[in-house]
Amino acid sequence: MREQELIATARMMVAEGKGLLAMDESTPTCNKRFEKVGIPQNEQTRHSYRELIVTTPGLGEFISGVILYDETIRQSGAYGIPFVKTIIGAGIIPGIKVDIGAKDMAGHPGEKITEGLDGLRDRLTEYSQMGARFAKWRAVVAIGDDIPSWGCIKANAQALARYAALCQEAGLVPVVEPEVLMDGEHTLKRCCEVTKEVLRTVFNELYTQRVMLEGIILKPNMALPGLACPMQETVDEVADATVRCLMRTVPAAVPGITFLSGGQSAELASARLNAMNARFKSRLPWALSFSFARAIQQPALEIWRGKEANVSEAQQALIHRAMCNSAARRGQYKAEMECT
Repeated sequence: MREQELIATARMMVAEGKGLLAMDESTPTCNKRFEKVGIPQNEQTRHSYRELIVTTPGLGEFISGVILYDETIRQSGAYGIPFVKTIIGAGIIPGIKVDIGAKDMAGHPGEKITEGLDGLRDRLTEYSQMGARFAKWRAVVAIGDDIPSWGCIKANAQALARYAALCQEAGLVPVVEPEVLMDGEHTLKRCCEVTKEVLRTVFNELYTQRVMLEGIILKPNMALPGLACPMQETVDEVADATVRCLMRTVPAAVPGITFLSGGQSAELASARLNAMNARFKSRLPWALSFSFARAIQQPALEIWRGKEANVSEAQQALIHRAMCNSAARRGQYKAEMECT
């Protein structure tokens, strides 16, 4: 019975026209984003901002699930109603980030290993009791001189697989996020090479740890040239490269792939996702959707700026980005939508 519940939840997470909203920024990350737009960095402003997001009218029309942070899943809104109940009431599935961050990897200069497996079984049980139905763990892989190393790729893949197995044991769908970072001067071809190696290793480890692939969601990077690379391929070229990479590495049993935005602009992330669905959707074994954070939130954050008077306008910006990505999920996004 637990297997069928996991499969059903995973499928709902990639329902047609919907995707995930990542609002799981750690306290330091959230504070940094607030600082850039002049918002005070404290628990109250973080609470107010997250309440703005979860109470946005009509969000459930475009968003299937939201990824929360430990601080957020414990918070309540108006009249003491927990955010989790507000989210469920909007027809959205609550999820939770469970890793504790990427740390410097011993013996591997310039590389990171994600930590958080210690005590994870108990934390997953607690989060499940609080209403979470899926979880997320992010591993990061950098491209540079002599990196990534096999040791870094292997260690992060093993951690992702152990996390995924523990999630399914607890009845939570694991969102498996191996992110090849955009930072650097690497080419699109080099990104594809690394991404394929990372994904092959991750799925080998998932298989070794007996993770049921029908009950997971993959959250990878798109295949992109480094931000500092002088050659920046077109939207269609990125779409072709990304789908080709995924077709060679991701088993058909996986129900859906929800891309991270990874620092792309909101409009470009939507356009690239749209190109993949418009060109390849009918031929793919899994759904291609989104799990964006900044690419959905940033316009709203810049409008809000911590002021109550701006809440309604910020929510309109948030729902607009969710709508654009919903259209991209169906292959129906157009640049003219940005002018409406």
